[in-house]
Amino acid sequence: MTQRHIDETWYVRPAGSMRERVASGGVVVRIERGNLLAGLVRERDLDGAVLEGYVLPKGGVQTGKSIDSAALREIAEETGLTELVKLRDLAVLERQDSMKTYWAVNHYALYVTAQVSGEIKDKEHHFGFGWFPIETPPAMFWPDERRLLDEQRARIYEAVIAHQNPKPRKSRFM
Repeated sequence: MTQRHIDETWYVRPAGSMRERVASGGVVVRIERGNLLAGLVRERDLDGAVLEGYVLPKGGVQTGKSIDSAALREIAEETGLTELVKLRDLAVLERQDSMKTYWAVNHYALYVTAQVSGEIKDKEHHFGFGWFPIETPPAMFWPDERRLLDEQRARIYEAVIAHQNPKPRKSRFM
């Protein structure tokens, strides 16, 4: 496993002309027996080394594609999940990539699904997927992704509850 210590220096953009890469992905959740679970993936570096800890599914936005379509594509490739409903945008996190070769601008949205599993399509870089309680996720490679789950937990619960219990709309004839 690649054991890099990700500290605050990864979140400071170096001076000069570091290439920028826009990426998109998401926090994918589902409800199981009243518990909210988050879908997390295991990943390999570009050099093939296994990263220690889990990550949120995400990847590059291709030229001419939208942030939302890229997120759906990346989540499907990395988790196999395709039956997703977007509930809201959550955050944009910026940092250097795992090899410190570019500046990553990562857009994250919240998705809910009833789908339990699917086939990982990008097995070269993503070799595992699991569901974990959102209150106690496993060790994560990126501290900013762990902070995102911790800091957005209340908004995530709110959005899922609102999705499950939509308010009835008033008819214009009432």
